[in-house]
Amino acid sequence: MSIYYSAITFLSWASLGILCLLVYENARLKQMDKQLLYLTYSLIALSSVAEYLGVYFNGRTDFPSGILTFIKCVDYILTPIAGGALAFQLRPKSRMKHFLFGLLIINTVIQIIAAIGGWMITIDDQGYYTHGPMYVFYIVIYVSVIAIVLIQFIQYSRAFRRHNRASLYATMFLVIAGIVLQELLKLKVRTAYLSLTIGAMLLYIHFTEFTSLKMDDHLAKQQHQIDTDALTGVFSRSAYTRALESYQAAGSIPANLVAFTIDINGLKRVNDSLGHEAGDELICGTADCIVKALDAGDCCYRTGGDEFVVLATMHREEVEQALLLLKLETDNWHGSKVQTLSVSAGYAIAEDYGDEGLTAEMLVIESDKVMYEAKAAYYQQAGKDRRKRR
Repeated sequence: MSIYYSAITFLSWASLGILCLLVYENARLKQMDKQLLYLTYSLIALSSVAEYLGVYFNGRTDFPSGILTFIKCVDYILTPIAGGALAFQLRPKSRMKHFLFGLLIINTVIQIIAAIGGWMITIDDQGYYTHGPMYVFYIVIYVSVIAIVLIQFIQYSRAFRRHNRASLYATMFLVIAGIVLQELLKLKVRTAYLSLTIGAMLLYIHFTEFTSLKMDDHLAKQQHQIDTDALTGVFSRSAYTRALESYQAAGSIPANLVAFTIDINGLKRVNDSLGHEAGDELICGTADCIVKALDAGDCCYRTGGDEFVVLATMHREEVEQALLLLKLETDNWHGSKVQTLSVSAGYAIAEDYGDEGLTAEMLVIESDKVMYEAKAAYYQQAGKDRRKRR
């Protein structure tokens, strides 16, 4: 049995060493996270060493009994600390850490005093140890640490997406089961540190997955910020460029692809006379009207100060209806700083230009031409020089 236990212990140490290498090689982990993982694995390994030596020296009369007492004292100190490190690894900023630290310090002091007084273990003439009268105190500490680990597991799982929690709970059950098998059922097979090692390995998998999920979410948030126009909430110029690139990569565009270009009339005049806050109100109002009229929440782009592009798939009759709705929306729009809103709009349908070599960008250019004709007509009718007062 001792040879078997030695092999299991060696494999546990080797696994913890490999875990340290994995942590070292993981470029996504912060240095503070790495140090915490190193500490956790080191404590588990040291605790395992203390328990292993306790088993090795148990029943040995050729060594002073004080050696076994010292080893068991270290074992009873390090084992709760290893469990505490596991809990701290899960949630380093937990409010329970102060309670956990206090519990571990109290246990350390009591274990040292009990070792001197011989109250935690007693050793008979054959060199075998039995639990002393204060061992119940250690059990209370041990169970308390296990309870904290359970609580930390549950709270930590809340940070995971729901479909990732089952494996986390299974890992928690494995760790607790290994401790229970050894400590409460009084089995001679040493399972606590084996389960702690396996649990640490599985937690590392979860930890790296959680780190990846957080990074993915962070990148997605950054991409959303890049793709979203901060003022209006529609897509940005960057998103518009990527949309054109995606159509280019596809090799061809749909025959019913329609490019709308919309420009605000008189924005400069509003900025000059009422201020840029009023101008921003016009820009936001235009975006709202476009999204409502063209149902363009997922295809409207603000490409310039007062310029918008919509790339949508529509039938010809839907295009005319959309432009009528846009005029209705803008005519009925009223702001708090500006009371009226006027836009010039143009469109181009892909089927009108043939499909050989036509790109989405070329379609926008054609739409732009129509829009500028409409804008020129607006200023001519209004009797204004758009070059001076747009």
